[in-house]
Amino acid sequence: METITAQMKKDTFAKHLGIELLEVSPGCATVEMLVRPEHCNSIGMVHGGVIFSLADYAFAVACNSHGTVAVAINCHISYLRPPKDNHLTAKAVEVSKSRHLGSYDVKVTDGAGTLVASFQGMAFRKDEPLGSSGSLNS
Repeated sequence: METITAQMKKDTFAKHLGIELLEVSPGCATVEMLVRPEHCNSIGMVHGGVIFSLADYAFAVACNSHGTVAVAINCHISYLRPPKDNHLTAKAVEVSKSRHLGSYDVKVTDGAGTLVASFQGMAFRKDEPLGSSGSLNS
């Protein structure tokens, strides 16, 4: 898991948003972030794109946690209520996994543990080990 954790911590967009990777295990991941003023929309609420990005990062870590490159092929999010504070956590859990497909459920909660959003994602698992793909930053 250390190699996978190190690889997934290279996500520069997650770093830019202030997302921290807390836990990784096969098929599961937990991430968190503190909402800053620049994460809010014009009416002062956390921007939906920020919540989506947090859930998407947890999903990415969970589906790549098997050591094989996995990429999203479908994602859906339902925003259930605004967070009551500036602390957000996303927990991703693998629902099913085959050779090439994986399905994941991600729950986003605020600091009080209130469910803020529910995200479902499907990933395509490529036939290459994690860390072998090219990068736009290479």
